[in-house]
Amino acid sequence: MIEVKADGLEASFDALEAEEDGVEALKQELALLKKRVDQGVIAAQRPALDGVKSVDASAFVEQFLRKGIEVGLEQKAVGSSTDAIGGYAVPREIDEKIEKTLVANSPIRSIANVVKVGSAGYRKLITTGGTPSGWVAYEAARPMTNTPTFSEIVPAAGELYANPAASQQMLDDAMFDVEAWLASEIATEFARAEGFAFVKGTGTNQPLGFLSSPSAATADGVRPQGTLQFIGTGVSAGFPASNPQDKILDLVQSLRPPYRQGAVFVMNSATATAVRKFKTADGAYVWQPGLASGQPATLLGYPVVEAEDMPDVAANSLSIAFGNFKAGYTIAERNATTILRDPFTNKPYVHFYATKRVGGQVVNSESIKLLKFI
Repeated sequence: MIEVKADGLEASFDALEAEEDGVEALKQELALLKKRVDQGVIAAQRPALDGVKSVDASAFVEQFLRKGIEVGLEQKAVGSSTDAIGGYAVPREIDEKIEKTLVANSPIRSIANVVKVGSAGYRKLITTGGTPSGWVAYEAARPMTNTPTFSEIVPAAGELYANPAASQQMLDDAMFDVEAWLASEIATEFARAEGFAFVKGTGTNQPLGFLSSPSAATADGVRPQGTLQFIGTGVSAGFPASNPQDKILDLVQSLRPPYRQGAVFVMNSATATAVRKFKTADGAYVWQPGLASGQPATLLGYPVVEAEDMPDVAANSLSIAFGNFKAGYTIAERNATTILRDPFTNKPYVHFYATKRVGGQVVNSESIKLLKFI
C-alpha cells in the first residue's frame, strides 16, 4: 500500500512539472508573437468598429500623430486594397471635438436631421397618400381605407476629406497641442465643404443640396415627391416696391401648420441685410434681433439662420428658404473619421489626410419652401 501511494504521488509531481513546462512554453510563444507584431511582421488584431479601443486619445496623439507609430490602431480599408491604405480611426474623444465644431460652423448641419450610420449606404422609407380615417355607425361595416404608397430614398453621398499639414518640428514640440490643432483644421475644412454641398451640392459624389432639388410653383399634393415648392416675388431680382414683407408672409403661410413648429428661415447675410429694413405700416421692423448672446434673430417670429452659400438676390434666384429642416433634409454620415499620416509627400511637412463619408438629400419636399425672385 505504501508503494502504491508513493507511485501516485510521484505521478502527480510529474504532471505538475509537465503543466509548468507547458505554461512556460506558452509564455515564450506569446512573447515571440508580441515581438513580431511590434516589428510589423504580423498585423495587430483589429478591434471593434466604434473607435480605437487599444489606445486612448493621448496615446493616439503621442504615438501616431507625433511619431507615426501605428501599433494598436484600428485600420480602415478602402475598397479591396489593404487596410493600412485607408488610414486609421480617429479616437472618439477627438472625433467628438470635430463633430461639435462642425455643428457650430456648418449652419445646415445644425438644423437638419443628422443620422449616424455604420455602413456605406443609408436608405429611408417614406409614405405618400396616407391612411385616411372616417366615421361610421356603431354596428356598420368598415370600408377599406386607402393604402399608402411607399418610396425609398437613398441620400446622395460622397467622401469628404481634409488634408492639413504640420512641420515635423511642430509635432516634436511638446508645447504644441496636436489634438486641438488637428480637430480644428479638419472641422474647418469639413464645414466649408459641407456648407456648400448641403445647399448647392450636385448629388454626384457629394450630397444633393436642397437648392439643387427640383422645384415648382404647384402646391402640396400636386407636385411629385422630391420637388420643392417656390413662391414668386412678382419682381425679377428684387422685392415688390410696396409691402415687400407680404411676400415673406406668403412664404410662411405656404408651409402647412404641422411643419411650422421648428421652422427656420435660411438666407445669406446680404439678403438678410435687405430683409432687416422691412417695416410694417406702423413703422415697426419685422426683423427682431436676438435678445441674448447666442440667440438667433427672428423674422415674423421664426429664427433666421445665415448660410453664406445661399445665393444673393438676383433674377430667378432662390435666395430665401423657409421650413422645418429636421423633417425635410437628412444628412447621413459614417460614424468614424479616418486619418492617414503622410510624412513623405511634402517633406519636412507631415500631412494628415482625414476622410469621412457624408450624404444628404431632401426627404420631405412638403416641409421646405423657397422664395424665388421672379
